[in-house]
Amino acid sequence: MTGKDQPKATAFGREDIQIVAQEIAYQGFFRMLRLRLKHRLFAGGWSQVLTRELFERGHAVAVLPYDPVRDEVVLIEQFRVGAIEHTASPWLLEIVAGIVEPGESEEEVARREAEEEAGLTITTLTRALSYLSSPGGCSERISLFVGEVDAAQTVSHAGLASEGEDIRVLRVSRAQAMAWLQAEKIDNAASVIALQWLELNRHRLWPEMRESGIGD
Repeated sequence: MTGKDQPKATAFGREDIQIVAQEIAYQGFFRMLRLRLKHRLFAGGWSQVLTRELFERGHAVAVLPYDPVRDEVVLIEQFRVGAIEHTASPWLLEIVAGIVEPGESEEEVARREAEEEAGLTITTLTRALSYLSSPGGCSERISLFVGEVDAAQTVSHAGLASEGEDIRVLRVSRAQAMAWLQAEKIDNAASVIALQWLELNRHRLWPEMRESGIGD
């Protein structure tokens, strides 16, 4: 197959969907929509009218605090209701994250959450990527950052009591975090993606590590 014959990565766009009806099925801290829609088919024509529920969480930011001098990362541990049924423990090892509020930039959220959830001040913030967390039924998009920090600032416990947060903060070597990842002790998407991204990009971002042998 020649380059000219290669299929496009995305065949359709937003204009290839028709919303027939929309209603709010639930409105609380989050919102659930019930949509009736149809979309174009790969073989041509249109689908039948489909009913789909859409969970709207808003846009979120996640940041992996990393100390390139010590080659350490900072993780947090907290209770997660979504992990009650299908995990050994609903206390998860995660990276810092928070929802973007109206008027906030992604960078502001990353810096605010790093301070609130881990007691850390980010010096340099590098945007890694963004992704849809569960597009089969959820609208949430997460923007992922790596934040350069001084891991010596790390506190043992953090979180806002007014928001019901009870967070244990862990300062560990990057190698230890990767070992936990391989052992599936870290099993939530943002943390998995962030650690893998760091592993792929750390020598590009911090070339002095390669020269000194740190992190090899």
